[in-house]
Amino acid sequence: MCVAVSEKEIDALLERWKDSLQSGNPHKVIAHYASKSVLLPFSSMKPLLTLDEKEEYFRHFLKEKPLVRINSHTIELDCNTAINEGFYTYTFQKSGRIVNARYSVVFKWDGLQWLITSDHSSVLPR
Repeated sequence: MCVAVSEKEIDALLERWKDSLQSGNPHKVIAHYASKSVLLPFSSMKPLLTLDEKEEYFRHFLKEKPLVRINSHTIELDCNTAINEGFYTYTFQKSGRIVNARYSVVFKWDGLQWLITSDHSSVLPR
């Protein structure tokens, strides 16, 4: 059985994820990820597979106080799966560093809620 979802709802999920980054609390961020998910962030050389690995990553990442702005994106909807991919800019408030990146986030319905099962971002080539 497929759960209906709209592009607007998927946009809202990504906005909530962005808001969780603003909280500075890694627990709030990893609450958006399924227990069996893959995080391939632009600032790590290895895939993060467990919630503990993700929490450790975000504990350090959030110290830089990242702000995220979505520049452009597309959403693809399928049965219990939604893919949000595009381009975003991270501004790190602590250092002033700006990173332009591309991303793809896969959300899946787990029977109760939509969770991230795959999150990949990479720095845009110059």
